[in-house]
Amino acid sequence: MDQSTTLIAALLGLLEGLTEFIPVSSTGHVLLAGHFLGFESAGKTFEVVIQLGAVLAILTLYAGRLWAVFSSAPHDPQSRRFILSILIAFLPAVFIGVMAHDFIKTVLFETPMLIAIMLILGGIVLVFIDRVAPEPSQHDAMEFPLRMALKIGFIQCLAMIPGVSRSGATIVGALMLGASKRAAAEFSFFLSMPTMAGAFAYDLYKNRDVLDTTAVNEIAIGFVMAFITAVLVVKWLLGYVSKHGYALFGWWRIIVGTVAFIALSLNL
Repeated sequence: MDQSTTLIAALLGLLEGLTEFIPVSSTGHVLLAGHFLGFESAGKTFEVVIQLGAVLAILTLYAGRLWAVFSSAPHDPQSRRFILSILIAFLPAVFIGVMAHDFIKTVLFETPMLIAIMLILGGIVLVFIDRVAPEPSQHDAMEFPLRMALKIGFIQCLAMIPGVSRSGATIVGALMLGASKRAAAEFSFFLSMPTMAGAFAYDLYKNRDVLDTTAVNEIAIGFVMAFITAVLVVKWLLGYVSKHGYALFGWWRIIVGTVAFIALSLNL
């Protein structure tokens, strides 16, 4: 692996960590950046697997809270209900992700113009919802009703279209279903753990025959960068959205999507 490839892998990992947990579509950003930088990974596995670095960031930051939940689950109904709510929200992505995996990776991931358009549309939706979301009735991500969790799980599946944003879809869904801005972000964090770990495992299995030493090194570099930057972003994000909401991220999406759309239209 030459120095230019190492640098690109590090930059894409940095971009992944910076954007995974904010509602701007990390996959969309990484795919567009890879397109313009001329970066190609075997089976588009790099773009999926480095997300596990961001998952480990969440596990690290929430380790104490997660340990308390799982250790108390045998005798605490609230802990069991929270675990069940995450599993229920995760299930739609399992079924749809497995059935549509090949189409997503070979068609949607290979269509930069679609990503640019979805960034713009998603930005418009995010700015709008940030203003008109109903008064929150759910302020604790660990107490969402099971029916609400299932609805968020189905909404999350929209993010299989690159450019939509997994965190964006789950946050918008939670806001419209009555979650506070902080609780919406936290539920998105918790749901990301099984969702992204499952995507990582399945994608690695599907592409095990096309991975070589170079690909593994690229993934390792991107993975480490994603972990480090995601830790910093998560610590900052909850405080920011509690005070300022999500409009900033909506406008960012619109700007990035528009620039990408113009560049693609001009074949730059």
